[in-house]
Amino acid sequence: MKYEELIEKHAKKVIEQIVTGLFEQEVIDVRFDYEDPEQWSVVTLHIYDEDKELSIRLHTGERYELYFGYYDDEDEFHDLSKDLDEEEVKEIPKGLRKALAKVLEDEQGIRLPGNFLSK
Repeated sequence: MKYEELIEKHAKKVIEQIVTGLFEQEVIDVRFDYEDPEQWSVVTLHIYDEDKELSIRLHTGERYELYFGYYDDEDEFHDLSKDLDEEEVKEIPKGLRKALAKVLEDEQGIRLPGNFLSK
């Protein structure tokens, strides 16, 4: 399956992979980032042995985005993104959605214990 198809047609599966990976970490970093005029909060799962990064971003206006970055065989970086629909957003645990909203509102990142998502 191509990465484009994975992001476009199987977003729920990617979200599940991100959440599972975050749950296994000792600490979850919820960061604030911006590129004028856009602002967003983000959690990222790095898969170092595969040169991939998977992120869930929350933009202003409650717009959630799935982001996928990877290196190809020639070591060129590529990124794909998809705005999530309501059903896909429901796959994100409520606690994580609240943390993303707080970081976006405060414009300041936070660190949470890895077991945060199990609460």
